[in-house]
Amino acid sequence: MLILKTLARAPLHGYGIALSIKRLSGDVLTVEEGSLYPALQRLLVQGWVKAEWKMTETNRRARFYTLTASGRKRLGIEVSQFAEMVEAIKRVLSDAQEV
Repeated sequence: MLILKTLARAPLHGYGIALSIKRLSGDVLTVEEGSLYPALQRLLVQGWVKAEWKMTETNRRARFYTLTASGRKRLGIEVSQFAEMVEAIKRVLSDAQEV
């Protein structure tokens, strides 16, 4: 979900995705390479992102990822499911405080 949301803002290369998530989370969330690139590969296979080789701002060749239309649809589903989970956790915590 975080990768899809990050790519909804702009196409990025893998390192840019990791930096963006870290920066936007106030350095709370860190996405390691060992998790990021396999996740990006799964998103490519699902058709939720597409990739294109381009040059970075530092003149290095990198694979830039872009969210597809089906990726935007999937992002909506993921955000909805996450919101449901957060509400369920809130209810449990609320009940736990009253006991």
